[in-house]
Amino acid sequence: MTVAEVRPSPIAGTWYSGDPQRLSRQVDAYLNQAKLPPLEGEVVAVIAPHAGHRYSGRTAGYAFAAVRGQSPELAAVLSPYHDFAREPLLTTAHRAYATPLGTIPVDRDLIAALDERLRRQGKSGLAAIANDMEHSLEIELPFLQRALAGEFRLLPLMVRTHDAALLKAVGEILADLLKPLRALLVASTDLSHFYPLPAAKKLDEHMLRQFASFSPEGVLKAEEEGSGFACGAPAVAAVLWAAKALGAGRVQVLHHSTSADETGDPSSVVGYGAAAVLKTV
Repeated sequence: MTVAEVRPSPIAGTWYSGDPQRLSRQVDAYLNQAKLPPLEGEVVAVIAPHAGHRYSGRTAGYAFAAVRGQSPELAAVLSPYHDFAREPLLTTAHRAYATPLGTIPVDRDLIAALDERLRRQGKSGLAAIANDMEHSLEIELPFLQRALAGEFRLLPLMVRTHDAALLKAVGEILADLLKPLRALLVASTDLSHFYPLPAAKKLDEHMLRQFASFSPEGVLKAEEEGSGFACGAPAVAAVLWAAKALGAGRVQVLHHSTSADETGDPSSVVGYGAAAVLKTV
């Protein structure tokens, strides 16, 4: 089967605006509205939600406002994969991702290096897929395109496994590959799903405490035990392990909201959180 050079967007026009000018204005508004606390150190990674921009864009704005004006060569975006797949780690078979704001080239050499290093350690490698419908990785791209200064390459990684040893290996190998580069890590996750607002807040607070504790183990344990939920918990854990290996020392939670803040319906909500991972310089 011939794979198109550019991955066509399956969600532009539904999950976010398909009109470039309107999308730019909307994303810029989310970035401008974010009132960040003082950030002590260099932001090496962010955690951001991935619902439709209407629902989670306000919180996502906080995550990406924290890196506004940065000019990384590469953004490594780690997300869950919501469809069925047998493989624990997935990446794209395309050479670029498309959004209404333009195309982002995929760093295939870096993907190959990550795959080779994982396999050399006896771990699962990366399975390349084409024409995927995954929203959780793509939804972050317009924010990166508007927040970052200049063009960048993309390392897309969709994570299905909850195996802590494999996730730690992914994070540490990724960090080693990124050390020579100007790079940004992005973990894409929503929080609790479809609980009444009081229960959702309690669950989200517990998961956000794991973020703030800079504990990849705590993130995975909370998800496993049901004391907190993050559909992208494995992606968050891998990013936290990568950030630790890159010298980051703390995580600062920047914002929390739920779908009730946007819809007014507290009966069954989805939680959204934003955080920055900081390296003291």
